[in-house]
Amino acid sequence: MKIEILSVAQKEFDIAIHHYNDELPGLGFRFAIEVKETFERIKKYPQAWHPLSKNTRRCRVSHFPYAVVYSSNEEMILVLAIMHLKRHPDSWKK
Repeated sequence: MKIEILSVAQKEFDIAIHHYNDELPGLGFRFAIEVKETFERIKKYPQAWHPLSKNTRRCRVSHFPYAVVYSSNEEMILVLAIMHLKRHPDSWKK
């Protein structure tokens, strides 16, 4: 199954990586690895994670206060947001 990331989600991801690297060198790299492992869990079990709406789900990133918001079908997973969990739960819709 293919994963496609919306440009706005990629931008969020890049900002978070830079933020964590500013906090502690290498922490952004660890965050990126955890997000990529989250993608693999989603690919393996796309319907297993918390539904946010009829067509979207949220899977939490291990060890970091982030989640991947996505929609899926038989062919593809579309990442809509990589969001910090302290943000309003609907903030990804903007």
